[in-house]
Amino acid sequence: METVPVWLRERRTGVGRPAERSRAEVTAAAIALADREGLTAVSMRRVAAELGTGPASLYRYVDGRDDLLDLMTDEVAAGYQLSAPGGPWLPGLLAVCRQGRDLMRRHGWLPELVLTRSALGPHGTDLLEHVLAVLAAHPASVGHKLEAFGVMTTLTAALALHELNAGAAQRQGAYLAHVVAAGRHPHLAAALTGGPTTPAPRFEDTVSRVLVGLLGE
Repeated sequence: METVPVWLRERRTGVGRPAERSRAEVTAAAIALADREGLTAVSMRRVAAELGTGPASLYRYVDGRDDLLDLMTDEVAAGYQLSAPGGPWLPGLLAVCRQGRDLMRRHGWLPELVLTRSALGPHGTDLLEHVLAVLAAHPASVGHKLEAFGVMTTLTAALALHELNAGAAQRQGAYLAHVVAAGRHPHLAAALTGGPTTPAPRFEDTVSRVLVGLLGE
């Protein structure tokens, strides 16, 4: 099993005709396919078809689908607009999270990859460097700062995925209404029906409370 990250591997030259594509073109084709048809559509065969070539030709650039997924995730991270750090740390991190949320809503397949795979390529490393720069003056340990980066990324993905799955939330609400009517879960019924409800917290509120909990005021 290949343990060297795809970004550190040399492109294979192969034999016969020289390569007609680049790793960037392969990545762009995979992203376009996932945007159009979802993550399950991404395979070596389908990406090769997007490029008008045979699957075997892709092995000059990647070892398989896992490489494609890592390249896709990192390439989307190029979409962050990382301005020079300055000012309080929390607004700086929230700005990153808002951009991440926008990217994940634009590429509906991305939250799943962020939540299930650990891939940090060139653009992801730039993002981590930016977050650490925002936190440079913060007294927290390096370990806690790295933990905050992981948590903010994961939480952003989870919240974006929840927003993208609006249909599932509606089905959940319908089932909870049935449960309340059945009368076998009194605490849940009280929580859902016991007077005025507080509006669901905004994205920024949720992320802020978690980050302050991790790093302090």
